Amino acid sequence: MKLTILGCYSATPRTFTNPTSQVLEINNHVFLIDCGEGTQVELRRNKVKFSRINHVFISHLHGDHFFGLVGLVSTFRMLNRENPLHIYGPKGIKEAITLQLKLSNSWTDYPLHFHELINKESEIIFEDEKVCVSTVPLQHRVYCNGFLFKEKLGDRKLLMNKVYDYDIDVSYYRSIKKGKDVVLDDGTVIANDDITDEPNPIKSYAFCSDTRYDENKIPLIKGVTALYHESTFLESHKSLCSKTGHSTAIEAATIASKAAVGTLILGHYSTRYGDIELFRKEAQTVFQNVEIGDDGKVFEF
Repeated sequence: MKLTILGCYSATPRTFTNPTSQVLEINNHVFLIDCGEGTQVELRRNKVKFSRINHVFISHLHGDHFFGLVGLVSTFRMLNRENPLHIYGPKGIKEAITLQLKLSNSWTDYPLHFHELINKESEIIFEDEKVCVSTVPLQHRVYCNGFLFKEKLGDRKLLMNKVYDYDIDVSYYRSIKKGKDVVLDDGTVIANDDITDEPNPIKSYAFCSDTRYDENKIPLIKGVTALYHESTFLESHKSLCSKTGHSTAIEAATIASKAAVGTLILGHYSTRYGDIELFRKEAQTVFQNVEIGDDGKVFEF
């Protein structure tokens, strides 16, 4: 599982920072999460192949989280994209994007599918044999969702030295990986546990975009491998959280601690602060395993 931070600052873009956007690579999927201004440039800078992005997840309809989307959709058209593009986001996102495409006469030549979200309870919005994606309802000034990306349990691992010892034919390998025992030609039953090892541990990633402190999401993100949680303010500006619908670094760390996550990644910093390491310092008073998100930073789990 690989996470590339394309942008993780709040409010307006600057020459040296970008608003929210991320790329998550998990189990052969490349998911784009939020799409603030400048996302296309940062995708290029980080050498992410446009053609591999088939699913875009938008947390809410504030500009610093989706104003880059119509440009990306249009660029895909100019690059002669053929694969369908699926966009998941709040109700209204289809109107916002298609109106711009209509007025600019820039309709896509590839299938464009919108999955508009209105549910205030967690729901599965994408699932295949490898990955499941569900919403994490958040408390912001407008309807807003985080997203939980979770691998499905993979195949068991063949212990090849044991497989060779029993002279098991290769035609059995697939069923063995799925947990089946093997019956040899002489009727001998080889237990699956004798010739396989446990599959790789499941990895999971929770993206918690703009939100006030809210413990309702804790059961949804319990024990995730990594949690990205917005931390717009330091404690000195905690009084701003309620009216703006944001969190402090300490509040993000408190959620991480109560949810027993593996790693906390901070982001969505207010641009009023000159040193983002201050966010780590405050968060670590509550939760130790804290990483600082920053534009261009890559995390691998």
